[in-house]
Amino acid sequence: MTKFATIINNKVVWQIVSDMNYYYPFGEIVHPLVQQDRTPKKVFVLGVYASAVHARWKIGSKTICPAMAVASEPRIFWDGNPEEAAEIISRIHLPEGLGTLEPAGSHLNGPSAKVLDEHILAPLSFTRKDAWLCDLLPETRINAGQAKVIKEKYEPLMKDYGLNPVTIPPRPTMFCDQKRSEEILSELEESQAGLLVLLGDIPIQQFLNRVANVNYTTLQEYVDIYGYGNSSDTIIYNRKISVLPLAHPRQIGALGAHSEKWNIAHHKWENKA
Repeated sequence: MTKFATIINNKVVWQIVSDMNYYYPFGEIVHPLVQQDRTPKKVFVLGVYASAVHARWKIGSKTICPAMAVASEPRIFWDGNPEEAAEIISRIHLPEGLGTLEPAGSHLNGPSAKVLDEHILAPLSFTRKDAWLCDLLPETRINAGQAKVIKEKYEPLMKDYGLNPVTIPPRPTMFCDQKRSEEILSELEESQAGLLVLLGDIPIQQFLNRVANVNYTTLQEYVDIYGYGNSSDTIIYNRKISVLPLAHPRQIGALGAHSEKWNIAHHKWENKA
C-alpha cells in the first residue's frame, strides 16, 4: 500500500492505494474506498473489507453469472443505488459475442450498507452524515464464490476474446497489519468521533487488540462481559473512547450464510434501542 494526497472539501486528504493495479473481469481497475466527507463525526464505523459493484452477465437469454464483481463501488459502504449501478456497468465494454452486463438484483448490490443505515446507525440515533466509515482493508477481494465463477466461466474465454486476467487477490485471513492499524488510528483521530463501532470479530482482533489493552478478542467474549449492544470506555493511544462491538452486517441482515444467534441478538437489541 502507498499513500497519495488529494483535495476533498478543500482539505488535503491522504488516501491509500495498492502498489500495483488489480483488475476485475472485463478490465476495470480496483480502487480503494475511503471516507470522502472528512468533517468531524460522532461515530466511527470499522468494517472488514470493501465490496464491489455486481453485474448479471448474460449471453442472449442465458444467464452466465447472476452476480459477478465487475467494478469498485463508487464510495465506501455504497447503498447499491440502481441508477449508479447501471451507469457504472454501462462503461464496461464486452467483446462481441460475450453478451451483456446489467445490474445484479437489488439485494446483491449494497446490502451491507442498507444494514448499516437501518439496523446499526438508526438504532443509535445516527445518520450517515454522523458517521465516518472505514474498512480494515479498503479494497475488495475475491471470495470463494467469485473465484469459482471466474475460473469456470470467465477464464476459458480469455484467450479467444482477448480478455484481461483477473488479478484481484483472494480474500485473505489477515486484513490489517500494524502499518494499516496506524493509518486507521490517524483516521479515527481526524474523525473526532466519540464512539467506535466494530463490525464483527475481525476488527476486534486485527485492529482493537493492536491498539488498546482490552480483555476480549471476540464479540462473544465482549458480550459475556458487557452484554450485546452495550458500549464500554476504552483508552486508545491516551484517548478515552466508547467502543461498541456489534455483529457483522452479514449476520444482522441474514445475508447468505449467517449466524442465527447473532441475527437474533442484534434484533433484540435493536428493538430495545
